[in-house]
Amino acid sequence: MTAEQPLHLAYDTALLDLDGVVYAGAAAIPHAVEALDAARSGGMHLAYVTNNASRTPETVAAHLTELGVPAAPADVITSAQAAARIVAEKVPPGSAVLVIGGEGLREAVRERGLVPVASLDENPAAVVQGYDPGIGWQQLAEASYAVQRGLPWVASNTDLTIPTARGTAPGNGTLVAAVRTATGAEPEVAGKPLPPMHRETVIRTGARRPLVVGDRLDTDIEGAFNGGVDSLLVFTGVTRPEQLPEAEPKDRPTYLAADLRGLLAVPPALEELGGGAFRCGGWTVAPREDGRLGFGEERGTDPYAGLRALCAATWSAADAGRPVPEWRKGLAELGL
Repeated sequence: MTAEQPLHLAYDTALLDLDGVVYAGAAAIPHAVEALDAARSGGMHLAYVTNNASRTPETVAAHLTELGVPAAPADVITSAQAAARIVAEKVPPGSAVLVIGGEGLREAVRERGLVPVASLDENPAAVVQGYDPGIGWQQLAEASYAVQRGLPWVASNTDLTIPTARGTAPGNGTLVAAVRTATGAEPEVAGKPLPPMHRETVIRTGARRPLVVGDRLDTDIEGAFNGGVDSLLVFTGVTRPEQLPEAEPKDRPTYLAADLRGLLAVPPALEELGGGAFRCGGWTVAPREDGRLGFGEERGTDPYAGLRALCAATWSAADAGRPVPEWRKGLAELGL
C-alpha cells in the first residue's frame, strides 16, 4: 500500500527497532530525536522493540530518555520478554530456569514467576539464552550440558551480528551457534522475525495499525511480513541499498527512507507504467534494450524514491518469472 498522509498519521503505533535505528551504541542516530519527538507530538504511539535481550526495559527506557527520547519501561518490548513467555508455557509455575544472558533476561524470567539460576546443579526445568557481552566459555558450556540433558532450550534471538558505535560485532546468533555445535540441538527462537516476538509486541502495545520500523531485512522487515503488517526500512544501520533489488518477498519493505524523518513524510506513490517500467517520486525506471535498468531524464529529489522504483522493477520481473534486468548501474545513477 501507499499512505496518502505522513506515516505518523497513517499508523497508530510505530514498532521501532533500536540498534541502528534510534541509536548506535551510546549515541543517537542523526535526526532520530527530532523525528521521534515530532511523530509523538502528532499522536503516534512509539514502542521500542528490540532483539537485544541483555538490558532491562527500565535500562533501555532510561537510555532513550537520556538521549532526548522520553520513554517509560512499558514502551520497551524485548526478545527476553518473548522468550520468557515461551519458557513459562513449557514449565510449571515457580520453576528454576537456567539463564544464559544478562539482567534483562533474568528480569523477564522473574516477571513470568520463574526463578533464574546460573548452574545445572540448581535443577532447572529449562534453559533460556540471550545476548550479553559478558558471556564466556563457562556459561556456554553450562548451557550445552543442560541441552544435552534434554531440557527445553529457548533462544531470545539468533541475530548473527549487532551494530555498535565502533562497527558490527557478533550477536546472540553466534553464541547460540556455539551451543548448537556442541549439542546438535536446535533452540526454539522467540525474537524477530518469528511470530512470538510479534505476539509479545501486540499484547504489550495494543497496536491496531502498527508500522514496523527497522534497519534489517532478515529481522525487522521479515518480522513485519510474518505479522502481516507494513514496514519502513531506514538506512542508518546494517542494510545497504544494494541488498534490496533481489530481496525475497518476505524481506521487502513497504516504505524506504534515509532515516527516521521518513515517519514525518508522505511516502511517494509508486506507479506501474507497463513494459516493466515504474515511477516513484519523480524517478522513472525502465528496462533498456541492452538488458539494463535505467532512469529517464526526469529526476526526483529523493534517491530512495528512485530506489523504490528500481526495486519495483526487479521484484516484478522476479515474481513473474522473467529475467531480472541488470540493475547495478541504475543504482549507481542514484548515488546510493
